[in-house]
Amino acid sequence: MPRKPRPYLSGMPCHIIQRGNNRQTCFFAPGDYRFYLDCLRYACRRYQVQVHAYVLMTNHVHMLLTPADPHGISLLMQSLGRRYVQRINQRDGRSGTMWEGRHKACLVDADAYLLTCQRYIELNPVRARIVDTPGDYRWSSFRCNAFGEPDPLITPHPTYQSLGENIATRRKAYRELVSTELAPGVVQEIGRAIECSKPLGDTHFAARVEAELGRGPGHYKRGRPRKSGEGIES
Repeated sequence: MPRKPRPYLSGMPCHIIQRGNNRQTCFFAPGDYRFYLDCLRYACRRYQVQVHAYVLMTNHVHMLLTPADPHGISLLMQSLGRRYVQRINQRDGRSGTMWEGRHKACLVDADAYLLTCQRYIELNPVRARIVDTPGDYRWSSFRCNAFGEPDPLITPHPTYQSLGENIATRRKAYRELVSTELAPGVVQEIGRAIECSKPLGDTHFAARVEAELGRGPGHYKRGRPRKSGEGIES
């Protein structure tokens, strides 16, 4: 059976996650993180994709992206994976893929969930207990979104810009938002959406997505039902 195409729409933000093969390490040194971000910046310019938030963990990556064209994200991820893996394989004398199959993706209701999803992404190192605060983690967009640290990758989404009348008030409002811990139920909801490629939003948003795509956007994972209380790796 052919694989279901990824559900992308022009101008609609999308949460992306790509994991290392068998949860193995993908970034081995600071230069690897920097090269990945260089590859991402190149692909964003080429395929007209905006980045609103990202975090590079040791063995997986989260990004919040908005494409100008429905094919932009797929082309970006292909370019990113090819260039990065080729560099690491050549350097370390290895072969084969570094990533666990295809990346996962879910469309995000910008009005209701964009800032929640952005916080989810930038708080990943805190949930993983790598750092105490998101500002302590080097390889994410938090310092840019919260404090204005220069980051040529980041394009603020209009929902973020609506937080205040000027840059200073927006950053302050965003820092206050991030200081409030995401409820466990919200974390699980975002995790389920990305795992099943389901729209992150209410039933009206899901219906809108289905109408624009002309089909259901997601899939359900095979296997036994998830037991109550089981978490999803972030």
